[in-house]
Amino acid sequence: MQKEENDLRMRTKEFALRVVRMFSKLPKNFEAQHIGKQVLRSGTSVGANYREAYRARSKAEFIAKCGDSLRELEETAYWLELLVDSSVVAADKVSALRQECDELTAIFVTILKRSKENSR
Repeated sequence: MQKEENDLRMRTKEFALRVVRMFSKLPKNFEAQHIGKQVLRSGTSVGANYREAYRARSKAEFIAKCGDSLRELEETAYWLELLVDSSVVAADKVSALRQECDELTAIFVTILKRSKENSR
């Protein structure tokens, strides 16, 4: 499990870095910057919350922090959708980032499901 945990720590960090790079390329108009800051905040929080989960002192704390990561991923997905649906960004410009967000969401759903099953 140690290798998988380290891989997820690196993967969530890389996701945050990709969000930062995407934000820096957004147009400088109000709409783009407003939505972009929301993506920046939620997208960079995923890895920070997982780092806290990784060092959790209890199973309950681990589950809570992974839940926080999942909520931040869901929020990030919303803001990415809004960037596209409002025509601020072309869909192809954020498609890989949206896919990674979806994949991380699936991973965290699985982690939470297994952790909750194992804590019963």
